[in-house]
Amino acid sequence: MPDSPASAPRFLAPAQVAELLSIEVDEVIALVYEGRLRGSQLGSPARWRVEESSLTEYLAEQSEEARRMALWRQSNEASFPEVWGTSRPQGS
Repeated sequence: MPDSPASAPRFLAPAQVAELLSIEVDEVIALVYEGRLRGSQLGSPARWRVEESSLTEYLAEQSEEARRMALWRQSNEASFPEVWGTSRPQGS
């Protein structure tokens, strides 16, 4: 059974993606070349288009990376007595 138009991937122009991410169009194309966004050259003449679902995935990855960095900073700011108590861990 062929895919219906409702389930077909939606594509965005690099300028739309750039505006959403507050970056330059060249940076969007670089993200496609790096494999961080899925894109294709479509139409005649061929123009870059970015899959909307890959943008959603990219934003989720960026959010997760920011969350992990925040946790890392918190762990670095914690003093050892706060983490392990006032005595040294056993076995040391």
